[in-house]
Amino acid sequence: MKHARAVRVVGIGDDGCRSLSSRAFDAIAQAQVLVGGSRQLGFFPDFPGHKLTISGRLDGVLKEVQRLADENTVCVLASGDPLFFGIGARLIEQLGAEHVEVLPAPSSAQLAFARAGVSWDDARVISVHGRPLGGVVAQLRGLRKAALFTDADNNPRRIAEHLLAHHFGEATAYVCEHLGGTDERVRRFTLAALAQEQDISPLNVLVLVREAAPSLPIIPYLPETAFEKRVPKLGLITKREIRMLSIAALQLTPHSVVWDVGAGSGSVGIEAALIARQGRVYAIEIDAECVGMIRDNARTHGADNLTVVEGLAPDALVELEAPDAVFIGGSKGSMQKIMELAFSRLSPGGRLVVNAITLENMHEAYAAARGMGVTPEVSMVQVSRAEPLARYMRLAAQNPIQILCVQKPEAAS
Repeated sequence: MKHARAVRVVGIGDDGCRSLSSRAFDAIAQAQVLVGGSRQLGFFPDFPGHKLTISGRLDGVLKEVQRLADENTVCVLASGDPLFFGIGARLIEQLGAEHVEVLPAPSSAQLAFARAGVSWDDARVISVHGRPLGGVVAQLRGLRKAALFTDADNNPRRIAEHLLAHHFGEATAYVCEHLGGTDERVRRFTLAALAQEQDISPLNVLVLVREAAPSLPIIPYLPETAFEKRVPKLGLITKREIRMLSIAALQLTPHSVVWDVGAGSGSVGIEAALIARQGRVYAIEIDAECVGMIRDNARTHGADNLTVVEGLAPDALVELEAPDAVFIGGSKGSMQKIMELAFSRLSPGGRLVVNAITLENMHEAYAAARGMGVTPEVSMVQVSRAEPLARYMRLAAQNPIQILCVQKPEAAS
């Protein structure tokens, strides 16, 4: 005979007992300990056993559930599908899958799309609940449909403001409140209207739908004219041919953490952010005028996963999270110190790429790499572009650029 698992996790909607299956109801009725948030526990005022309220950090609750399960039948209540941004995964991690049985209800994302009357087999679910809002535009850029789990700070109104500020484009927004409950309300907005709406319950799911998903290139190839830059210091932007080669050398993934040191106009960091849509990019720049331009350029291109760090490297790098890739476009005379710090902080297997115009800078970068025990790849790239000359076209040479690349070993030898 099959024995019941030690802990049952029951998904429950905002309507409480009304939508529970008979199997889920039996799991609650047979429990000696009932665990859940105060709202879920409130659905069972007459439960005769011990109640454990989930509040604050989960670590202590999980340990207590494990202790109680040694001698009691425990049932944990969770919203919707407990394995969909819920407590179910943490319980399985703590107790082992063989000791946890999950009885899901429809998730809030399922209910939201159902109420909006929108199919969701091609949708993505993103949570900004208790997470930074920066980066949500980068994740949404190529999507036609998405559901967002919100919180009191990252509420639908603020999300709409953020999307509009980063040139997200047109979208229909459905604000779905108290799904499955007696106070359920589903309303349709434009982003502009939603950015003005104040009357929204904290218990909501935001669905975004666009007529068509924009077609995004795997590797951006933006011309210099796509970026605001200092004039006449046009050298403060990496030419797109060099930018493409340098970014390819970084070997970015969708989740990469990137440093763009000496960011100038931010072109390399912004294109890196458009590739690492679920990652983060830090653009480090000391010039105040450039700092403002990087922020403007990032908003224009929807790179809200890029953070501008105003300061001088290497000191400005010390408190940043460890990178998977580092690009150095400017060093202010501190090339060796920047490379040494960046290489020491790089994740194993991470890549460091340097662009140098002068022989002296390349010599310093090469010597720094050899001093760190790695042999760099070095290329010199000369690009010529066609431009009109009377009724003819001629090739005009751009400044040659030296590209140095090193990779951190996967493990210390």
